[in-house]
Amino acid sequence: MNEIDTTQETGISKSKNAIIEEAQRIEENCSLTAKAHFEAARVWGSCDLSTGVVVAILAAIAGALALAQFDPQELFNVIIGITSIVVAVLAGVSAFLRPNEKALTHHQAGTNFDSLLTRTRMFRSIECWQVESEEILTKKLETLSEERSRLNSTSRQPPRWAYKRAKKGIDAGEASYAVDNKRANANGGEKQKLPPAAPPAQ
Repeated sequence: MNEIDTTQETGISKSKNAIIEEAQRIEENCSLTAKAHFEAARVWGSCDLSTGVVVAILAAIAGALALAQFDPQELFNVIIGITSIVVAVLAGVSAFLRPNEKALTHHQAGTNFDSLLTRTRMFRSIECWQVESEEILTKKLETLSEERSRLNSTSRQPPRWAYKRAKKGIDAGEASYAVDNKRANANGGEKQKLPPAAPPAQ
């Protein structure tokens, strides 16, 4: 989610408040990163589909021209040659860029970050208000933070344009849930905004 509801913090200790705030930062980071991965997966998936369709069409045209028996024969030979070259170039570009592989890896990474986002949100909104010691909450927070670090280090990094699209979509409310929007409206439309998570350098 792009914006996290202000938690009722009356009567809690400074250390628990710090735990909640850090959980909110993990949430926002995971929200942005997950959506960036999904944006990258969508674009690379479209690229893979488009390239495959174009290659198939051009290959069919080249095959049809090769079987055609019309004059002038030289013109058809030229067209066949050009079409074959274009097919080879597109196939080579697709093999080099591997759009299908990138789409799959970005989608998996987005799913992993989204799962961590959900668990962190539940930790912040439910577990932090149950009768548990701050020491236990701190350990759980450390586990969530370590998982985020692990995902960041093992996942393919989304390109900067994917972060920009993700940020724009989040600001437009694409990552918001209806229940959170309803609560925000009940509170006068105000939500707590945390500093945006900075994408890694490309």
